[in-house]
Amino acid sequence: MAAQEVYLYDTTLRDGTQGEKINFSAEEKLRIARRLDEMGFHYIEGGWPGSNPKDARFFEMAKAHKFKNARLTAFGSTRKAGKRPDACRNIKALLRAETQTVAIFGKTWDLHVTEILGITLEEILEMIRDSVAYLNKKGKEVIFDAEHFFDGYLRNPAYAMKTVRTALKAGADRIVLCDTNGGTMPHDIEAAVLKVAATVPPEKLGIHAHNDCGLAVANTLAAVRAGVVMVQGTVNGYGERCGNADLTSVIGNLQLKMNRRCLTDKALRQLSNLSHFVGEVANVRPLPFRPFVGGSAFAHKGGIHVSAVSKRPEAYEHIRPELVGNHQRVLVSDLAGKSNIAFKAREFGIDLGGDRDALSKKIVREIKRLEDQGFQFDAADGSLELLIRKITGVFAEPFTLQCFNVSNGKSGNHASVCLATIKISVGDEVELTAAEGNGPVNALDHALRKALMKFYPQIAEMHLVDFKVRIVEGSEGTAAKVKVLLDSSDGQGMWSTIGVSENVIDASWQALVDSIQYKLSRDRLNGNGHQATAG
Repeated sequence: MAAQEVYLYDTTLRDGTQGEKINFSAEEKLRIARRLDEMGFHYIEGGWPGSNPKDARFFEMAKAHKFKNARLTAFGSTRKAGKRPDACRNIKALLRAETQTVAIFGKTWDLHVTEILGITLEEILEMIRDSVAYLNKKGKEVIFDAEHFFDGYLRNPAYAMKTVRTALKAGADRIVLCDTNGGTMPHDIEAAVLKVAATVPPEKLGIHAHNDCGLAVANTLAAVRAGVVMVQGTVNGYGERCGNADLTSVIGNLQLKMNRRCLTDKALRQLSNLSHFVGEVANVRPLPFRPFVGGSAFAHKGGIHVSAVSKRPEAYEHIRPELVGNHQRVLVSDLAGKSNIAFKAREFGIDLGGDRDALSKKIVREIKRLEDQGFQFDAADGSLELLIRKITGVFAEPFTLQCFNVSNGKSGNHASVCLATIKISVGDEVELTAAEGNGPVNALDHALRKALMKFYPQIAEMHLVDFKVRIVEGSEGTAAKVKVLLDSSDGQGMWSTIGVSENVIDASWQALVDSIQYKLSRDRLNGNGHQATAG
């Protein structure tokens, strides 16, 4: 059976920016809009041109760009009470945006009309009628967002329905039912939509759900089941309070579970990339547990799970991750079994040899021993690879520490001064050096790099991306163990390493050494995946 089409209406650039710590410049909005257009989204709501200069500037910039797939949409409200549409500043701003489509919201909950706005129910109906009719006559495709519809329908269904019928009769091309407070249950969404669909043709209906009960995606799917053909939401679920319906989950579920076509298969394979791209532009770290597109969405940690997916991925994966541009990952921890080790060894290009079972058991025992001390190898693939290489005997130490010392003091201007001295040996050569830093770990990092540059100049390519310190177990107070997690990059890749100790400097040293050893180890691998001898 052919898939039924559902129209995607993205409001990341408007409703998404109402989320805490989410902000885009006009230029960033245009970048995201272009990416959404390339993906094949049907509507892109660019902002509210009557509310701020930035959105007005975005629409001016967008006039020079030709959208191939999407209809750029300007958002605003109905005319103000007591104003004619042609004299209303908000309506004028919508027209100045020169978009083919406009979306306007109007109150459908009588509480908002009488107690918040302080006007009559009939006056709101006139504001809806006048605004929709005026924009319709101006040649615009008009989308009417029935704000607070489900709350209004629960309290006064007759009036809520009257607002919808008024917008439809005035010429609205689509009616979008909004769960603005995000408090409606999926079964109530479905029941209300079915009632509306008896009056409004389903092909004219849309859904706009907020996530205050964690049900925005479920409510969106329930509305589609009841007949709506347009879904509104944001990439990654950004939005006010608890956010909007996450379109990455909505799309994945509609297309792969409900046979409702939203995007081409090629575009669907870019879904994970889209999620990461928008997160990067928003400067928000990706949520690893996000369904379909998160880094942990297809990650397996338990040994029994890994053993099963290595034989049949569908044993513990509800879809093939490649369908949405994601990939399978296997994590190693104290829950690991031999299957985890075998999988990771293949991933790292390490041959476990003929006695792989005995070697895998040895690796598992060592990992469990170290994790009992506070190590966390599922968060530190770099340290894990080094550990496996060392146990399998395919790792040659690139350098040996003789000793180091770190001191901390104050200079004349009261700034903190840290000095690290370090003595290492590489083969038969010994190097003694010192370096300053703005903290003990920074000084130690500078000193180690300075000592090694003579032997391994390629470490100049790498730099620390992130440095995190965590208490392993807090009952010992300041004497508790700490773990240090480092993220490092050389411009070609990124890796994570870990160190654990009661001493934060010692833990940092372990993570620093692993980070540099990982870089050198990867650089020494030849084309066959075997490590050459250190020199």
